[in-house]
Amino acid sequence: MHTCTKCHKDPSVYFRAYSGEYLCKKCFVRSIEDKTARTMSKYSMLKYGERVAVGVSGGKDSLSLLYVLKKIFDEHDRGKDDLIAVTIDEGIKGYRDESLEIVKDFCLQLGVQGKIMSYKDLFGVSMDEAMVLRPSEKKMSSCSMCGTFRRRAIDLAAESVGADVVATAHNMDDQLQTFMINLLAGDVERIGWIYPEPIEYAGGMKKIKPFVELYEHEIVFYALQREIPFQSEECPYMNESIRTDLREFFNKMEGEHPGIKNNAYASMMKVSEKLRASFTEPRGDKKCRLCGRDSTGDVCSVCKTTKSLLGQASQIDR
Repeated sequence: MHTCTKCHKDPSVYFRAYSGEYLCKKCFVRSIEDKTARTMSKYSMLKYGERVAVGVSGGKDSLSLLYVLKKIFDEHDRGKDDLIAVTIDEGIKGYRDESLEIVKDFCLQLGVQGKIMSYKDLFGVSMDEAMVLRPSEKKMSSCSMCGTFRRRAIDLAAESVGADVVATAHNMDDQLQTFMINLLAGDVERIGWIYPEPIEYAGGMKKIKPFVELYEHEIVFYALQREIPFQSEECPYMNESIRTDLREFFNKMEGEHPGIKNNAYASMMKVSEKLRASFTEPRGDKKCRLCGRDSTGDVCSVCKTTKSLLGQASQIDR
């Protein structure tokens, strides 16, 4: 049994391989909370008085983020209405129902207001229906469709509660995977948007990712140490994405070479920052001619996706 490297008092419960530290429960949870606060400060993610909508799915990352932000807000005497949980019901039978209950109970426990919106109400199609309707001749993966809808749904939910900022629980692993997906797809511009310094979109909403410097498995351990309930079941549609392969690759490399994720992330940030600096216009500087929402082109990705899906549905009904 090792003694905690930081406090030199209590027995360790966690070994941080990339730094060689043995941490007790108290020091480990504090390291996660302090790292989150430092990340937010380093990238100037929040200003005092801004109302924050946290995207909460019911998984370990988003519930942990809600917990940490609530703790930070309480320490700074922020108003109880400054932090709101927004949850999106994709419409995945047998999967989303459990997480919705977890989110409701956890928000009640923390004293945080919650808001739920669904794909079906917002876009006229649930995720289960989208999987059936997607055109077979087009390359529309489940994660691509869901990501398109989710981003818009969270924006709409945040706007409905009067939020100034959207906070999502993307961690370092997520960022590394996204970087590689964009790199492999030849989508260079998107790499610039990975940089965590927030940008105010053309519509006025700001988006932040306070967990970007944390390993995914450390967030899981944090949730367990803080006794945060979360849905452990994974999305039934997740394995269609290359993201799963990249997650396994980076985890294998980290297991064999502790700290390699940190090194890769630091390199990714340098590339992303350079590309971000080359941008001359705000993201979403155009308006979709169909829905009027911010868009990078004449028609936004949400309208393109719904048009494709609902057009397919009309053909099936004939």
